[in-house]
Amino acid sequence: MLEAAFDQAQGLRGLRAGRPVQVLAITGGKGGVGKTNVAVNLGVALAQRGRGVMLLDADLGLANVDVLLGLKPRWTLAHVLAGERDLQEVIIDGPAGLRIVPAASGVAGMADLAPSVYGGLIQAFGQLAVDLDVLLVDTAAGVAEGVMSFARAAQEVLVVVCDEPASLADAYALVKLLSTQHGVSRFRVLTNMVRRARDGRELFGKLLSVCDQYLDVVLEFAGVVPFDEYLRKAVQRRQSVMEAFPRSPAAFALRQLAEQVEHWPRASGASGHLEFFFERMVQSSAAAVGGSA
Repeated sequence: MLEAAFDQAQGLRGLRAGRPVQVLAITGGKGGVGKTNVAVNLGVALAQRGRGVMLLDADLGLANVDVLLGLKPRWTLAHVLAGERDLQEVIIDGPAGLRIVPAASGVAGMADLAPSVYGGLIQAFGQLAVDLDVLLVDTAAGVAEGVMSFARAAQEVLVVVCDEPASLADAYALVKLLSTQHGVSRFRVLTNMVRRARDGRELFGKLLSVCDQYLDVVLEFAGVVPFDEYLRKAVQRRQSVMEAFPRSPAAFALRQLAEQVEHWPRASGASGHLEFFFERMVQSSAAAVGGSA
């Protein structure tokens, strides 16, 4: 099935000749680091800058993007993978024109998809008729196969860490696994919920020091999002902080991150198209299956 899906994607590549889509996987070694809040608000910030942005909730099994924004999707990615709905039918509109692909929460079987299922994602996204600049992928926490698949296929991997020993240890484990077993050699690191900008720099320095000592990877500092009560208030309101409290410290920091993202390198040619992201998922998943056989 993997080979058939890949062949199908090859044919789909020629259907759209638009500009490349920037694919950014937002991940973290553990839960509780604010990863989904970063994904949601970065998406809104980019949309406010006039970008065509889609946020894929790839926390398959514990989805919460829609919860953070007070949205109630009728259909989810689970219905797409089951062949019950087209992807176009499940996309919902979020703040500032952000488009969201909601995932299922608490649905058995969604948390650990079989590699062959990713072929359905290739077909769904390859046929998607929307004008996109950026696809943000909010992965699950941890190092499950689903997280690996999304991260190793993305053009950019943004690792969110906070100032907790477990967060640093788990972020290192994630970077190590992606670099040594899946060929990812460059990561961007965002420090979240820190009291001072200096603390964020020091936190990044700790992770960088360990990675430089034991791994052959490049870590790039993506910035600091401060601890901000306004962010908590926005969550309580079920709104993005970008709209609820646009002058808050967190909103300012996330606008800075959005400006950075716009200047990150983009893929060019056929390899930049959205379906290529899912082709890479299928190829790497097939390789993982072959390696474990």
